[in-house]
Amino acid sequence: MHESDDHWSLCPNQLLVPPVLSVVKLISQPMLRNTPITCGFALSLAVVLTISAYGAPANPVSDHELAIRAEDALERGIDFFHSIAIEGGYGYYYSLDLQTRWGEGPPMDDRTIEVQPPGTPSVGMSFLHAYEVLPDPLFLEAANDAASALIRGQNDLGGWDHKIHFDQPRGDEVSFDDDQTQSAIRFLMTLDQVVDDPVLHKAVERSLSMMLDAQMEHGGWPHKYPRQRNYHDFATYNDHGIADCLSVMLAAHRHYDRDEFLESVRKTGWFIILSQLPPPQPGWAQQYNDFLQPAWARTFEPPAVCPLVTIQNVQVLMDLFAQFGNEDYLEPIPDALDWLEESRLPNGLWARFIEIGTGRALYYDRGRFRVDSTDELSLERRTGYGYESDLSERIRNGEKRFDHIRETGVDPYIYRPIAEMTSEEIAEKLNAIRPEVVAVIDSLDKHGRWIVKGDRYKVYEPGKRWDGQYEVSDRLSSALFNHHIEILCDYLELVGAER
Repeated sequence: MHESDDHWSLCPNQLLVPPVLSVVKLISQPMLRNTPITCGFALSLAVVLTISAYGAPANPVSDHELAIRAEDALERGIDFFHSIAIEGGYGYYYSLDLQTRWGEGPPMDDRTIEVQPPGTPSVGMSFLHAYEVLPDPLFLEAANDAASALIRGQNDLGGWDHKIHFDQPRGDEVSFDDDQTQSAIRFLMTLDQVVDDPVLHKAVERSLSMMLDAQMEHGGWPHKYPRQRNYHDFATYNDHGIADCLSVMLAAHRHYDRDEFLESVRKTGWFIILSQLPPPQPGWAQQYNDFLQPAWARTFEPPAVCPLVTIQNVQVLMDLFAQFGNEDYLEPIPDALDWLEESRLPNGLWARFIEIGTGRALYYDRGRFRVDSTDELSLERRTGYGYESDLSERIRNGEKRFDHIRETGVDPYIYRPIAEMTSEEIAEKLNAIRPEVVAVIDSLDKHGRWIVKGDRYKVYEPGKRWDGQYEVSDRLSSALFNHHIEILCDYLELVGAER
């Protein structure tokens, strides 16, 4: 389970993603948001943002010339990244000599790939996006290879766990943690719309059947499936579990137009409404037991009201309203937003857990050991879990979005395809993205690599918890690759529309 704070929007390459052509996409898209943001990785993106902030270069090239360079960078970048695949799949990070590969935690062997974003499904989606923009058969081959890796690792239940170990038996459980199974299904469904492959379609059908079987009667989804007889059985909002399941079913309904998928979506919407806690704390918890009571998960995750989950659910409810026009989805929002404003800590942040009844911030270390502040937590927990975070921008955006919907009845965040944009809107977006494109192209080296320079990352000893050790080195990053491919594709789509 990924343990850092993050952002969220409903569905990548789907219905309601705001058309933001910037680095914001990196942390807002479900396929990307679970990326472990290391210091070097953040710095690599900051270079792009800094150049963007100061506008176009002194001697700007024409869009015709820049598009040629962007296509070349797209081809070279994908050709290299496809070459480092293991059986078609990917990890998170790679040493420059390709001798060490990381997923989440310690280095992986050369027969293991990551399912969790920004691993194999995310990289596969990048290949597919590139193919849709520039129909190079090599891009589709790379996407098909990623899909084949996922299909090989699909277990008998129809889902996936965190990783695929090609030299080990497939597991017997499905994980909905951190967009693992969900991201794989979304990618395979999207590819299924592009190619006619019975093996692929069968894998999609199996996975969607599993999604329906795993959905709980009240509309939520557990942390893992089938039942584990522990907290994994509980309906889980944490790490966007239910929200990511919802995004799968929305996409399934759009792609295949079957009533059971629409009914699944509606059940989930009702569950979100039903699970809101009563005043004076009308937010949501991270997990709920079978009696719809906030419940313990891991030993540092107490039953509590969770501001982070609350603002995420507020956004999901507005997404559902935008999709279906049902004002019932809006009713829980005003009380939730008011409570979020009232629950801010004196330091300006929001606690992850707020005690039910007292309104006090809760801090638990491993072993259910309660302390009074983050300073008293162990180093491993203090640096590995978001006990406090700044939600001000997310809350402010939620309030603005809700006010706009309430005043106009229209969601300002509904995704508008480029084909529906005016020439003025396209020109504005081109002006915004052009400097980022130049920075992305210029950062590609002669081998077709985008490198995270001076990346500072945690060092793990196998079988042990992190003990405070860091290393610094240049690395390759799947997340950086995905982000840069997206920037190039967005630009080429805009240029194509302008023509």
